[in-house]
Amino acid sequence: MQTIDLCAPAQAPKKPMRLVRRAGTMMPMSTPPPAAGSRLPWDRLPAHVQDAIEQRLGAPVVRATNQSGGFSPGVAARVTCADGSRAFVKAVGTELNDRSPDIHRAEARITAQLPRRAPVPRLRATYDDGVWVALIFDEIDGRMPAEPWRRDELDRVLTAVTELSRTLTPCPISGAPNARESIAKEFLHGYRQLLEQAPDDLDPWEQRHLPDLAELGEAALDHVDGNTLVHFDLRADNILLDGDRVWFVDWPWAFAGAPWIDSLMLVKNAVFHGHDPEPIVDRHPLLATVEPAVITGFVAGMAGFFALACRRPAPPGLPTLREFQRAQHRTTLAWLRRRLDWG
Repeated sequence: MQTIDLCAPAQAPKKPMRLVRRAGTMMPMSTPPPAAGSRLPWDRLPAHVQDAIEQRLGAPVVRATNQSGGFSPGVAARVTCADGSRAFVKAVGTELNDRSPDIHRAEARITAQLPRRAPVPRLRATYDDGVWVALIFDEIDGRMPAEPWRRDELDRVLTAVTELSRTLTPCPISGAPNARESIAKEFLHGYRQLLEQAPDDLDPWEQRHLPDLAELGEAALDHVDGNTLVHFDLRADNILLDGDRVWFVDWPWAFAGAPWIDSLMLVKNAVFHGHDPEPIVDRHPLLATVEPAVITGFVAGMAGFFALACRRPAPPGLPTLREFQRAQHRTTLAWLRRRLDWG
């Protein structure tokens, strides 16, 4: 595995920082909102799109099982064809959400270039008429991890993410964007934008420390670049468990970055379901080698992103997204406060 320097000194925040380690678990939400939007069912897909998909499948679809989960208003369905073959189909059009087709196009570009040894369902074919975009994958006969995360499944997936990072180093995608370009504006500059917008409904602790939180998140930018393909959206609904295998799906946000980022994103999702992150970070083979200030800065950046994003109007076709982001903000902020001794 290529060695990447993750521990170069970052710009220090104005306030002194130290880790606050407490035993036990994070306080889980009573009912965490699901990572799910409002999906179009297969039978409401325009006929010409269904026809194009069936041409690529090589046989008519005789049964479709619609899937929930994920933030897209489009179709996600396991389909069975008249010849007995099976596939997984995703399709979305601009009439549902004007940005979603481009997200599918990005996923197609990334997935088509992934090595066959990567634990990612194979992309069989695509359809794109300029308005509707469809992706056809091998079907994985698996299930998503339990939510809230079970500890045995979480440990299993954390191990698989470590192996995924090694498999995807060096980055196999030609022309992949780098991490700084991909996540700077929103994902690690969220608190900076909130400082400029000056909303009056921030958490009181955030409000008091907003300038320092902005600096802390931005300092993490000095450490996110690398030569590993990073998924960047790892949570339970983008993972499938199939026997003893772990599969990773939904790759539109991928970029070349530091090998520890996906592991930290998965820990953030575990925090959302009440797991204590610090013991996981301490023993994780990738995270344990990262300077604690870098991890804290990245967590600050994600808290700022959720604080910013959840204040926006709901995008078309995604009525539950902002509620999910508000809940992510609460748990990510709680983790950040544990790591900072700022009162």
